[in-house]
Parts: sequence; structure tokens; C-alpha cells
Amino acid sequence: MTSALHIGVDIGGTKVLAAEVTASGEVLRTARRTTPGRRVELELVEDALTEAVTEVADGRPVAGVGLAAAGFVDAAGERVMFAPHLPWRGEPTLTRLSNRWGTRVALDNDANCAALAELELGAARGVDSGLLITLGTGIGGAVVLGGQVVRGRNGMAGEFGHMQVVPGGLPCECGLTGCWEQYSSGNALVAFVRARMETEEHSGGVLDELAAGDPEKITGPAITAAAIDGDELALAAYESVGAWLGVGMAGLVAAFDPELLVVGGGVSTAGDLLLAPARTALEESLVGRLHREVPQIVATAFGAEAGVVGAAVLARRLTEAR
Repeated sequence: MTSALHIGVDIGGTKVLAAEVTASGEVLRTARRTTPGRRVELELVEDALTEAVTEVADGRPVAGVGLAAAGFVDAAGERVMFAPHLPWRGEPTLTRLSNRWGTRVALDNDANCAALAELELGAARGVDSGLLITLGTGIGGAVVLGGQVVRGRNGMAGEFGHMQVVPGGLPCECGLTGCWEQYSSGNALVAFVRARMETEEHSGGVLDELAAGDPEKITGPAITAAAIDGDELALAAYESVGAWLGVGMAGLVAAFDPELLVVGGGVSTAGDLLLAPARTALEESLVGRLHREVPQIVATAFGAEAGVVGAAVLARRLTEAR
């Protein structure tokens, strides 16, 4: 007997990833599309989601689809109320897509979905209190208390990326200034490298060679690959982004006193290039660090796929509750 098909969809600021995911968290089949952006018609985003889901389904009946959205999802899990990098502004997302696809759909914030994956199947199994921080285009976050993901009064708990860390600092796409994600994220990584290239001379590094051909080739994945190869500018970018990650974490640890910090998102694929400076900055910035147990910082078990795995877990919960 063929098991029911559950699809998770992770909708980020730059890409859509849809995946067939088993009950154990194994990703069997994926499809990717480029996110159209935030200044486009909403239908273009939904078209991209539909194409990805259809490709993964490959003509098979779908039991349920879970959506992990990079935005503020309401408490009922029905609408994306606001998304800094996408055009959603309170539309009935769940109803629109459920009607379009003819199947049951579940919706939550992408970081909440990633936390759900790690709680049930990954790095946070058995953890009572923890924080998940995801670094992609921006920063997402999730709070775990009592072994459960806390969604908050409006469903918007864990929006750590828009905490102000630098008063009057860099402008953010959310409309505020000095937000944490402007200093520690995929966008921050790219901004750091491009700013250095504009103000300093460099001696033939990998990134310089890329930029000479086409400045648009300076992307987060390109910087990660260059850092792994030892490029000095790329390493400096990760040192900066990692240090800012630790500074922000110190404030969160002071507020929540968690037992574990889990870091995910595409930027986290760099491993200790990101986490080592984060650990140092956390210890240096944390109040009472000599008189407390500093929480461990670990990478997600599912890496950049944590959101899509958690979205599938959400879909499975929805259909099994019938």
C-alpha cells in the first residue's frame, strides 16, 4: 500500500522549495522555483508555488500540503499578514491555495516550521526550552517552551530579525532601521562583501574574480563557497555576520534563558565559519556569563531543508487529525 503523499513548501525571499517528505523526515523529491519578489502581483507568487507542488506531486493524489512562509502568519494559521520580502498583506492565503489545489493546506511561519522539524525529528528532540534562529535572506526565529512551539497572541512570536540592534542603523525592508537581519543574514553577507569591494583594494581573491565578470554573481552561496576555499574577504564577511549573530543571541538568551540555540537557514551551511564567531560573541556579550550555563549553539539537523520538512510535518498533523 502506498503511503499518503504529504508535501512541504518553504517560501523564502529568493526561492520556493517544495518537497515530498516521509514521516521520518526523509526528503524524496524536490522542486524549486524563484520567488518573484515583493513588488509583484500576488498571483505570480501563487503560480510559482503551484508549479513546484505540481512538479513534486507528478500526477499523484496529495493528502496535504504544508506551507512555511517567510512572513507574519496570523494566530489562526490562515493568512500571511505581512512579509518583508513577499507581497502578502493579509490575504486569505490558506483558502486561496486550498481551493486552487483541491487539497488540505496548513500554514505557518517558516521558522516555526523549522523548529517543528527539529523538535520532532532533529537537533531539538527532547528539548524543553530552546530558540531557533534561521539565517536566509533575512532572519527568522522560533521559541520553544515546554517542548512546544510558542506562536504568541497574534501568531507572530519569534520575529527576531526585526529587533533593533543599532538605533538609527541600516534601513530594513520592513520599514524600520537597524534591524538585526541587516547585520546578520544572507543579505548582510552580500552587503558586507560589496561594501568592502567599493572601498578597498583586493588582491585577486575568488570574489574579486567573480565581481570583475559580473557584480551580480556576488551572492550568498558564492560567498559561502569562497569562504570554504579560504578567500579572505569571504572569511571576513562570515566573521562579521557570525559576530552579529552572537550579539543578537545574547539578548535572546537574557530574555528566555533557553537550554539550546539551534541555527538554520541557508547561511548556516557554512558551519563553524558562522557558528564559531557567534559562540565567541555570545559569551562576550551575555549578561552574567560567568555565573550561568551558556546554552550550546548547534546547527539544524535538516540544514536548509528544515523549513520544508517542518511544513510537511504540519501537513501530516493536519490530515491525521481528521
